[in-house]
Amino acid sequence: MSDTKEVAASHAVSGNSSEIEALEGGPGSNPKADLSQNLEAKIINPLEGIPRDQLMRDVEAFAEMRGLNEHLPMLRKGALVAQNPSAAAEIDGDEALSQEELTILENEAKYKWRMPPRLFLTIATCSIGAAVQGWDQTGSNGANLWFPDYYGIGDDSTRSRILVGLVNAGPYIGSALIGCWLSDPINNWFGRRGVIFFSAHFCIWPVIGSAFCETWEQQLACRLLMGIGMGVKASTVPIYAAENSPAAIRGALVMSWQMWTAFGIMLGTAFNLAIYNAKWQWRYMLGAPFLPAVPLLILIYFCPESPRWYMKKDRYSEAWKSMLMLRHHELQVARDIYYISAQLEIEHQVVGTTHYAQRFGQLFTIPRVRRATLAAFTVMIAQQMCGINIVAFYSTTIFKEAGFTEFVAMLGSFGFGMVNWLFAFPAFWTIDTFGRRSLLLFTFPQMFWTLLAAGLCTLIPIDSGLQDVRSGLVCLFVFLFGAFYSPGEGPVPYAYAAEVFPLSHREAGMSFSVATCLGWASVLSMTFPFLLDRATTVGAFGMYAGLNLVAFIMIFLWVPETMQRTLEELDWVFAVPSGRFMRYQVGTVLPFWCNRWLLFGFLRDRNAKCPPLYQFEDTPTTAASRSAKN
Repeated sequence: MSDTKEVAASHAVSGNSSEIEALEGGPGSNPKADLSQNLEAKIINPLEGIPRDQLMRDVEAFAEMRGLNEHLPMLRKGALVAQNPSAAAEIDGDEALSQEELTILENEAKYKWRMPPRLFLTIATCSIGAAVQGWDQTGSNGANLWFPDYYGIGDDSTRSRILVGLVNAGPYIGSALIGCWLSDPINNWFGRRGVIFFSAHFCIWPVIGSAFCETWEQQLACRLLMGIGMGVKASTVPIYAAENSPAAIRGALVMSWQMWTAFGIMLGTAFNLAIYNAKWQWRYMLGAPFLPAVPLLILIYFCPESPRWYMKKDRYSEAWKSMLMLRHHELQVARDIYYISAQLEIEHQVVGTTHYAQRFGQLFTIPRVRRATLAAFTVMIAQQMCGINIVAFYSTTIFKEAGFTEFVAMLGSFGFGMVNWLFAFPAFWTIDTFGRRSLLLFTFPQMFWTLLAAGLCTLIPIDSGLQDVRSGLVCLFVFLFGAFYSPGEGPVPYAYAAEVFPLSHREAGMSFSVATCLGWASVLSMTFPFLLDRATTVGAFGMYAGLNLVAFIMIFLWVPETMQRTLEELDWVFAVPSGRFMRYQVGTVLPFWCNRWLLFGFLRDRNAKCPPLYQFEDTPTTAASRSAKN
């Protein structure tokens, strides 16, 4: 082992030798430090149990190795706070915290929404990137009424239907086949900000070009190029937001991706409606989405790079400067950098140094990473299974099939876009209180019955004299479907996938997850016109309603909760074997819910308690949560 690695192995990062030995399978193994088999389901603080004098020596070695000697006094304090967060006020000696520093920690727990200006700018910029994504998706929604005829593919032949579906699916094909997979190498070379800057260009020039295309082949080429930008951006922006956000509000900040994607969808439908009577309106609909990409291109320059990316590149002095822009005080910076580095060292012991192809293969071979891959895959594929995109892509067509005029159908699409955006707001307060998993398990049954009801309402005959009732009911249930989707399966997938992978595999994991989501979106976009033609609206809606129940079962069995855990603490959550997690859900959680809520009379136990699966040790997030409650 080189001198550098020896210093790293001794640094507090891993704390004591028994944890390193456990990871390497040596003598004195400590099973609780094994990230492949966390049989005790404990969330571990890797610094706990290290004697103070040893911890201080480790901090000195860490500061020397990472070029942070000028911050050594604050790093000592930060390490002690990270080691025992609930006893911060009891630290004595030279490292005793000042009243100002104690107040900073107290305010962090009580006023978690007090964000530094640069963190606010970062999240705002990520939100603009999401709005670009949403508007890009709706350009073809309204233009579908006109461009097929202009390109000579507007008849009912199978060839024309395939080509229309192919043009609509172009961005998702470009994303799934090229854009998502460029994310890992470009992130490695240029960082998170560089990737977002790169992707913004693909969301400007091909989009403008699409407004001037004269053939479907040209339009497809432009939309494929646009898809490259969408895929790279969707694989990076949620990661960037997650890595910069405090754990207590990470879910709310990262879910801004979905909320502002919904805003972009709403903005696109509003624009389509506003220019309905304009000449060449479909060209404007296809070209206008470049507008929000311009401020994205400019604002990303003023945002700090992800501190975790700097740490991954062993550029700790720059990570310190970046983290200082995202936190209120140097003490928080010292605590977070040292604690993150501690967990990253354990990750490195498990994963080692890899190249891109190895990282992709390890998504399915390293147990801790494989479990994250399964969970992220589940929430991403569920977004396509739930049926939201059959409405997002073809709402105008669906409403027209339901008997609306073209203008009223576009008005219905705008209404759906508005509902989709407005009902994302509750997730700001619920995603970090009720949790990601709970939101999904509550909303999927609601999406099942609302989508099924919308389809059944189309069975009311158009010539029965109940045309207005039929149209109103279809709109009502489609809007209710959107209202349940927006705080649940809407914000959770991208926020969840961005946080569950270890730093070493975050880009590769997110690339796979987004490629899964957008790849199946392209399949849906190409097949739905045929499904609508063969099965009619009721059959299509009924099929996707059934898939909501399948997705519910998958989430129940495979998706752990990640709420209010640091990105590094999630290593321990996903170290719990999938079999044990599933047995807990089926053998403990399911009987509890049946006893507490589903049974009647004397069979029902209102006082039933569900024993928790995970056991949380004293970590910065548990201490902050406990302080906030008190």
